[in-house]
Amino acid sequence: MIGKYPAKLDDKNRLFVPAKLRNELGEDFYVTVGVNCGRRCLTVYTGSDWQTLGENYNNLPISQRSAATSLIFIYANQCSPDKQFRFTLTQPLLDYAGIGRDVIIVGRAGQAEIWDATEFAAFEQENLTPEKLLASLEAIGL
Repeated sequence: MIGKYPAKLDDKNRLFVPAKLRNELGEDFYVTVGVNCGRRCLTVYTGSDWQTLGENYNNLPISQRSAATSLIFIYANQCSPDKQFRFTLTQPLLDYAGIGRDVIIVGRAGQAEIWDATEFAAFEQENLTPEKLLASLEAIGL
C-alpha cells in the first residue's frame, strides 16, 4: 500500500476508503492502535495480515505476551465498508490517536495508517529530511 490521502471523519465516525486502497484492503480489514516514530496513529491490517498477527501472538510463550501487545487486540475493530466504501472507527481508537475531523490515510508497505491531520503534518515535517530519508533508504537496502 502506498500513497497519502486526506479524508474527513463524518458525524458518525466514518471514513471513506480511498479508491486506490480498496482492493488491497479487501472486504474486511482490521484497525487498531499503532505508533510510528513515537507518535500515535491507527494501523490498518488486511484480513490475512491480521490472521498472521494473531497466530504469531498465540505462538508466543505466555511470559512474552505483554500488556501492550494485548492492547493491539483489545482495541482492534473489524471493519467492513458499506456500499459507499465507508467504515466506522470506534471512539476509543479515535481517542487513542487524537483523531479529529481532518484525517490523513497513508499506505505503509503491507499496512495503512490513519492519522490526525495535524499530527501527521508534524510527523512529516520532523521526518522528511534528506538525512532521515537516506538512513531509511539504507535500512531497506537501497
